[in-house]
Amino acid sequence: MGLSQVAVLASAQTELRPAWRDAQHIDLISSVVANVFKGTGLTLDDVDFVIDSGSDVLDGRSISNCGFLGALGAHHKEEARVEEDGLWGALYGVNKIRSGASSIGLIVAYSKPSESDIDLYWSAMVEPFYQRPVGFGQKAALGIQAQRYLAAHGITDETLAAIVAKRWADAAANSKVAIDTLPDAAAVLAGDEAAWPLTNLMISRPLDGAVAVLLCNEDVARRTGRPPVFITGMGTSLETHNFADRSANRLDSVAAATRMALGKAGWDKAAADVVETSGSSVVGELLTLEGLGLAAQGQGAGIALDPAINASGGALPADPIMATGLVRLAEAAKRLSTPVAAGAKAPATALVHGTGGVAMQTNCVFTLEV
Repeated sequence: MGLSQVAVLASAQTELRPAWRDAQHIDLISSVVANVFKGTGLTLDDVDFVIDSGSDVLDGRSISNCGFLGALGAHHKEEARVEEDGLWGALYGVNKIRSGASSIGLIVAYSKPSESDIDLYWSAMVEPFYQRPVGFGQKAALGIQAQRYLAAHGITDETLAAIVAKRWADAAANSKVAIDTLPDAAAVLAGDEAAWPLTNLMISRPLDGAVAVLLCNEDVARRTGRPPVFITGMGTSLETHNFADRSANRLDSVAAATRMALGKAGWDKAAADVVETSGSSVVGELLTLEGLGLAAQGQGAGIALDPAINASGGALPADPIMATGLVRLAEAAKRLSTPVAAGAKAPATALVHGTGGVAMQTNCVFTLEV
C-alpha cells in the first residue's frame, strides 16, 4: 500500500440517548473531540482539517456549525460542513488525505432530534405542493415500501419482528446505546402502528448523540503503533427524488454504491467478516442487504440474523440522524482492530453502509481491511 492509503485510526462516541437533556450540542461535540485522541499519541494540534456533519433544520438555525467551531477543535484550522450523514463527511476526508494535501483529518457528526419535530423534518424533504400538504413523509414512504416488499416476497410480520428484537438485544449489549426496556418480538408486533404494516419499533429510533472519527494516511497510522484499519473502497449513489418513480422492491442506489466501492477495493464480491448497515426501517435494512449483494432480491431476511451483520445493533434501535453512518464506520473499525481470544479467527474485512433522505434516497458504502 502507498502513502495515499487512508486508515481509521481512532473513534469516540457519546452514549446514544432518546434525549440528552443535561447537555447541549456543544457539550456532546466537545466530549467526542476530547476523547478521540486518547491512546493515539496525537493531539488536536496534529489535525490538518475538521469536517462536521449535522443538520441546520434539526438544529433550528442556519449555518449552525459556526456555533460549534471551538468545540470541534476547528479554531484556525480548515473546516468544512457536510449537510448529510457523517459517512459522507468521512468520504470527503478520505479524498482530502488521498490527494496528498493533508495527513490527518477529524470527522465529527452529531444530532439532537429530541429538540425537533422529526415528522416535520422529514416532510421538509418531499415535494412541497402535492406531497407535503397531504402528509406524505418518512413514515408514509417507509410504510408503502414495506407493503410492496412484503406482498412481493411473502414475508411475514413475525419474521420482521424477530429481526427487530435481535437488533435491540445486540444494542443492549453495547454500552453506548441507552435502552430502558428491551422489547421482544411480541412487543415489536404489539407496538403502535407507525405506517402499516410497520409498527413504531420497526422504524429506526431517533436518538441524541455525537461521534468522532480520526482519519490519517498510512505513514501516520503505522507510526502510532495501532493496528491500521484501511478504507480501501468507497461508493455513493442516490435514488430519484420522486418516490413514485423509484424501482419497486429494491434500492438501486445501494447496488450502485456497492459496485463502486467493491471496484475500488478490488473485491470480487460483497463478502465481509463484519457488516454494519443503516436502515430507516427493518424492511429498508433487508433491501440494503440485498443491494449490497449479500442476498438475492427478496432473500434479505434469510441472512439478517447472521452474527456478522449489525453486531452493534445497527440503526433500528439507535439512529442519531446525521451521525448514524459514521457510527457504523466507527463500530466496524473497532471490530477489526480489537484483539480476539486466542484461537479465534480475527475479522479482516468489513462493509459499512450509511443512508439519508426519505425512504433511504441516498446511500454510501465503504470497504475496510486490516
